[in-house]
Amino acid sequence: MSPPHRLWPALLATTLVNLPMGSLYAFSVFLKPLERSLGVGRSELAIVFATATISFAAGMNIAPRLYRLAAAPVLIAGYCALSAFGLGLASLADGLVLLTIGYGVLFGLGGGAAFIALQQAVNMMVKAHKGLVNGYVLSLYPGGAVIAAPIFGWAVKSWDVRLILGGLGIVVAIVGVLATALTIYARARLVETESAQVGRPAGPPITVFWRLWFVFFLAAAAGLTVLSQAAGIFTAYGASAEIALAATTAIPAAIAAARLSGGWLVDRFAIPHVMAAAHLIALTGAIVLSLFPDPLVSTVTLAMIGIGYGLISGSTAGAIAMYWPASEYGRIAGLLYIGWCVAAVTLPVLAGYLYDLSGGYRIAVIVAGCGNVVGSSLAFFMPASQRPRESSGHPSRQS
Repeated sequence: MSPPHRLWPALLATTLVNLPMGSLYAFSVFLKPLERSLGVGRSELAIVFATATISFAAGMNIAPRLYRLAAAPVLIAGYCALSAFGLGLASLADGLVLLTIGYGVLFGLGGGAAFIALQQAVNMMVKAHKGLVNGYVLSLYPGGAVIAAPIFGWAVKSWDVRLILGGLGIVVAIVGVLATALTIYARARLVETESAQVGRPAGPPITVFWRLWFVFFLAAAAGLTVLSQAAGIFTAYGASAEIALAATTAIPAAIAAARLSGGWLVDRFAIPHVMAAAHLIALTGAIVLSLFPDPLVSTVTLAMIGIGYGLISGSTAGAIAMYWPASEYGRIAGLLYIGWCVAAVTLPVLAGYLYDLSGGYRIAVIVAGCGNVVGSSLAFFMPASQRPRESSGHPSRQS
């Protein structure tokens, strides 16, 4: 009989890795310093962020194909090393190309692969409250931005932005070492035993996957626009630099709480109701901001758009655990999170382009609201649950 797996060390490893990787969500703090340092425009930097999200999605989809290549600790160490190297390369950038390769490609690839590998390891162990646990894992990225944004905002006043990127690379390298040790102690695994594959429950029809994909994508398009360009958006609506920085910190915090809440909610309520309500919250924010473009209004309404995205993210993570077997979690999540990648190269890039042309974000906000209308309609047709919902009193079936 194999020794028992330890969930808490695996969750701690996941926390340590994903918090600094989540500084990706604080990229908007770097916009003006990078514009000055590299002499590039807002739309060009939006492409760097978009490249990072593309690479992140690629890493998430590559990782499941490497599960059998090596043990979980070895793979996680390699992914963290790749991200750390990418940040080191970005710290040497004297132009857009090197920044894109280091930050956009390598940092994104390693972060995505580490994220999905650690989430897979956790799902292979968790027995109850799968929505809550997966919502927690999803909350770590915006949680990392909450920590990083004020630190970055303070640091860019005293140091070159590229030096800050190098320091972040050192942090990623350190947490990579700690996470490797923790996954060894947790006896983390990424694949199920042959005996466990017998009688494994089947997943839902492919139509459920695509409906979930579009529900997630439409929320992510709006949410990533807010996250990637938050500081610039607040400034465009007339907020001071101090308020913009504070709001840039507060919105990821709200999204982190919403992701945790979204996972918790699908443990208790029907998935379609949670997802439809999340889109309607974001839609309300978009409508109010379009009608009342005021600095104070923008802080509340952009937070509503972010909260809607956070609720969808957390409920999507929980829905994967409820619709598909645990052994399939990483593969399905990676495919679904391609929607996150597609979202990053659509509305955020369009918003940056429109800002360069007009100096405002009003049209982008209206487009985001239209997406929320479609997303809420699709969400109503999601199944409540493909398999019996787990709770503390009903242990899940182990894969």
